[in-house]
Amino acid sequence: MLLRASNQSLTDQLTDRFGQRIRDRLLAPGARLPSVRLCAQQQGVSPSTVVAAYDQLLAQGLVEARPHRGFFVRKTATDQDGIAKSAIKKVANSDLTQAAPVNATALIRGMFHSGSGKPQPGMGVFPPDWLQTDFMSTAVRKVTTTQALREFSLQYGEPAGDEGLRQSLSQKLATINVHAAPEQIITTVGATHALDIVSRTLLRAGDCVMVEEPGWAIEFARLEALGMRILPVPRGEQGPDLEVMARYCELHKPKLFVSVSVFHNPTGYCLSPGSAHRVLQLANAHNFHIVEDDTYSHIAPEHATRLCALDGLQRTLYVSGFSKILAPNWRVGYLAAPPSMVERLLDTKLLATLTTPALLEKALAWCIDQGQLRRHAQRIRTQLDLARARSVKLALAAGCRFAAPPAGLFGWVDTGVDTDALSQRMLDVGYLLAPGGLFHARRQPSTLMRINFCTTQEAQFWKVFGRIRGEV
Repeated sequence: MLLRASNQSLTDQLTDRFGQRIRDRLLAPGARLPSVRLCAQQQGVSPSTVVAAYDQLLAQGLVEARPHRGFFVRKTATDQDGIAKSAIKKVANSDLTQAAPVNATALIRGMFHSGSGKPQPGMGVFPPDWLQTDFMSTAVRKVTTTQALREFSLQYGEPAGDEGLRQSLSQKLATINVHAAPEQIITTVGATHALDIVSRTLLRAGDCVMVEEPGWAIEFARLEALGMRILPVPRGEQGPDLEVMARYCELHKPKLFVSVSVFHNPTGYCLSPGSAHRVLQLANAHNFHIVEDDTYSHIAPEHATRLCALDGLQRTLYVSGFSKILAPNWRVGYLAAPPSMVERLLDTKLLATLTTPALLEKALAWCIDQGQLRRHAQRIRTQLDLARARSVKLALAAGCRFAAPPAGLFGWVDTGVDTDALSQRMLDVGYLLAPGGLFHARRQPSTLMRINFCTTQEAQFWKVFGRIRGEV
């Protein structure tokens, strides 16, 4: 809360609080600030203090006043044309959007600056103490003997990535029935880099791309920044809405479909075999490619349905990485592609990064080959199952309900209140939430939020959550 004993006035403290959130994009352009009366009540100050703070924000150009409506964060010049409707059964020519949630980077910023030592419900990663291992340092020592270090440090590495790692990845993919020769695999700087390589290779500005909704906020923002026209496809328990996809294909001729088949973010859904078969039929009939983001493969069952396994990497491309499960700062990801596409994809990688660091790729290959990664992932899965059970019990006791069956790392929770407003109030007490509006191509009010099961298994969070929710 605001400190009355501070050297700063209450007005300046409140101004700084809102100003920093606006600059960090934790308050999105166009977002409405709390009314003067409500803000005064929430912050424990007088209405005149709030008015003075809002006046300072006006003077700084961070907010604008709208007569009889209140104060709103000033919008940028981002193109707001072509808004996509979220109707499941009706798709018209105007159902295109080039405006992603502009504050999608809030969750990324929160990964580096959480602002408190508390577990963060909105984070998209495992807690650092879950990832601590002894074998990673051993792996680095194994590959950094004097002679080896000299050989791969004083020259550029292989353009496609370390050959030993690509062989290990080929064998690893075979265990989930995705058959890719080492020559079909390209290493990247994390899975997001792999997705970017695919987009920059297969697409041009103005092309239409189908993306699941709700979906990964950063993917919406990334495609929008490249100038793509986003076609949101409602994601259900069985898979994407096939009628919407078919209509999009008839009207807009999309070039690409981006899918998280297994442990979909944020719902946790897994693709059914029937839906997968029909998606591939659409791809063949309408000549579009599919990039399958399998970021959560390490915690997923091997028998889960994957489009790349059914398609045999013909119209599909496979993307995954190791930042989530092993070493966030190693930034090792990869993609597997049809043989005919590999050289084009490799050219795109070379233009952006030349090569990727061989040292960490060789260390990762050792972790895979020695079975260390497999055993580590099993430990994580066991911990996650226990954490999920505790988190679900606490969420239900707090009066929430799950909009999708709890599975994987994330829960898709209905809070019963506007989670944009809730997230701002929770920031006041040190908790970063992931409100439901972030997971839509066009931000809209939502009572849903995504929670990380690892960081919501403490009763203290849900106690604070219940109190703040009652004030929203």
